[in-house]
Amino acid sequence: MQISSVNDVKIYNLSYGKSLPEWLSDRKKRQLQKKDVDIQRRIELIQDFEMPTVCTSIKVSRDGQFILAAGTYKPRIRCYDTYQLSLKFERCLDSDVVAFDILSDDYSKLVFLHCDRYVEFHSQHGHYYKTRIPKFGRDFAYHYPSCDLYFVGTSSEIYRLNLEQGRFLNSLQTDAVEHNVCDINPVHHLFATGTTEGKVECWDPRVRNRVGQLDCALSSITEGTEVQGLPAVSALRFNGSLTMAVGTSTGQVLLYDLRSSRPLLVKDHYYNLPIKSLNFHEQLDLVLSADSKIIKIWNKDNGKVFSSIEPQASINDVCIYPHSGMLFTANEDPKMNTFYIPALGPAPRWCSFLDNLTEELEESPETTVYDDYKFVTRKDLENLGLSHLVGSSLLRAYMHGFFMDIRLYHKVKTMANPFAYEEYRKEKIRQKIEESRTQRVQIKKLPKVNKELALKLMEEGDDEAELASRKKKGKVLPSILGDDRFQVMFENPDYQVDEQSEEYRLLNPIVSKVGQKRKKKLRLLAQQTAAAQQAAEEEEEPEGRPSSEEESSDDDKSWVDEVREQRRLLRLEDRDRRRQERKQADRDTNLLEQEQNGSEKSSNEPQSKKTGQPRFFHLKAGEEFRSFGDVARKQRLQKVSLEERLKFEEHSGTSNMADTAVGSKQLTFTLKKSEQQRKQQQAEREHHEERKKLRRSAGHLSSGRGRGRGWGGGRGRGRGGGWGRY
Repeated sequence: MQISSVNDVKIYNLSYGKSLPEWLSDRKKRQLQKKDVDIQRRIELIQDFEMPTVCTSIKVSRDGQFILAAGTYKPRIRCYDTYQLSLKFERCLDSDVVAFDILSDDYSKLVFLHCDRYVEFHSQHGHYYKTRIPKFGRDFAYHYPSCDLYFVGTSSEIYRLNLEQGRFLNSLQTDAVEHNVCDINPVHHLFATGTTEGKVECWDPRVRNRVGQLDCALSSITEGTEVQGLPAVSALRFNGSLTMAVGTSTGQVLLYDLRSSRPLLVKDHYYNLPIKSLNFHEQLDLVLSADSKIIKIWNKDNGKVFSSIEPQASINDVCIYPHSGMLFTANEDPKMNTFYIPALGPAPRWCSFLDNLTEELEESPETTVYDDYKFVTRKDLENLGLSHLVGSSLLRAYMHGFFMDIRLYHKVKTMANPFAYEEYRKEKIRQKIEESRTQRVQIKKLPKVNKELALKLMEEGDDEAELASRKKKGKVLPSILGDDRFQVMFENPDYQVDEQSEEYRLLNPIVSKVGQKRKKKLRLLAQQTAAAQQAAEEEEEPEGRPSSEEESSDDDKSWVDEVREQRRLLRLEDRDRRRQERKQADRDTNLLEQEQNGSEKSSNEPQSKKTGQPRFFHLKAGEEFRSFGDVARKQRLQKVSLEERLKFEEHSGTSNMADTAVGSKQLTFTLKKSEQQRKQQQAEREHHEERKKLRRSAGHLSSGRGRGRGWGGGRGRGRGGGWGRY
């Protein structure tokens, strides 16, 4: 049970607390009740007072013994017996229930209006009869004197079904396009219906003529009311013979006297939500109006708020138990709430123990020292300058801190920080300024890593938002920039996309043209950011300079041509890279030769190189000219000794081309061995040396071929005995 106080009115939520699953056994339930304190303290007023998924409407029979609720899923009706405080029966239906009513004093005669135009009648034993109306219905009312059912819905006609004759009567023709709700006055039986145009039409069932019409849409607009559309009538309820309450789809409640066309009182819920239920409390002249968020209880004479109830789930329907302070709510939740307000009236007879329980709670309220004391820590005392009070009677030690009088705390707090209100006011002003700035044009801030990718995602997000706004439907998918899972991709430099790699250029054939436009936008954003930081005025774009959005895209080729172009560029870049590598190798070779030759290089250089005159080279028969560098290098190598030349070729691993006797060319080269190969060969040599030392010679062994003796060395015993000759 949860206790709340709104406007000094105690409200007891009897459905608050944990609920046990239905599939648990009785033994498991008893074990949970012994262990869990919350389950022990809960009050289960009516057992299984809930629906599998959602409860849509709830009513109490006229004798007060039965509570009937309709819900889903599957569509069903449940009846609870208040005398037994348990579920009496449950009946499943073929479709969802839009509205239902109890025609008898108990549950023996029920009428259900389904969402598929069917009207179903139930008796005490179960299903009795089923018929269909021409249009989809939204509400109905029962006229007791004539036994007529009036159905309103998505039609201008009001259908009449006579239960005594068992047939449809002539419909009532109205000026409205559609009807939402209807009700019949219990005193003089005036039939009223609310339309989608915000009007209420009143009919006399005796003559089947319209006797009056009220324009509630125009009357609901008062000073300070924000109306975004035409208010429709969403709830309607009579009280007595002359009072009528009308609820609109914009959250206003209008109280009318049937003798006047102007409302006596207009009550606004200030939530802009449709009014779903209206009820009158006759003993205290109160009105209970409910939308999907809150139940407001107010005086019908002056509109003064008595109290309010705000459940955790959305409200579908509200029902007051007659002559008591208990009310039930049907919610968008499996559990149906039960509220008890002692200020509205006593508890019902079947739960009279609630009065004794609430009286005991009010007579002996729990008083604790925490109501008038403030808990502070040692750090708080140091900030307030009250460390010298530790150990005195003004501070009561408790756990890791102290309790001090709340009046002393507020007084010291005011003296320590006298400008707290000014700081609070400045902070509020700053927040208001920031909120107004958000309506201006924002400059996009790009991350440090993958700026072009972030800009591309921003552009795609803007395009999706614009497309969704044009279609007025669909959801905009969340962007990667706002997802924490991909945040490291725009912060860690290891995730930087290399646009110069071969794979990227071949997989993105049009990246060159799109990249140029994006780079221009990046430069423009960088300029705007720098201008915003310097608080300088932004310069307008020159007229002669085309913007990035106005650039022509006529020169864009197909992706096939772009792939071919990228491949051609990659081949050219590879060729240039190999040429640069060869040049670098030649330079390294020259440096190595200079180190080996030493000072001989300057003396051996031709005079023509020193003087800058042209040089002439002599080519032998059959020799091919490669380059001036190769010829000069070959001449320098021929001047050195053979030993140095071989050492150089073995060290550098370069190739050597020579002429053969038959006129062809012979190419010899020596590859430089790696450190791993040399280690492997050294290990193999050491292994062979070790094997040679361990191997034993077999030269001392001689064969016994040609001797007449056997393996035993003795002579043979006759011709056939022992080991004889072979």
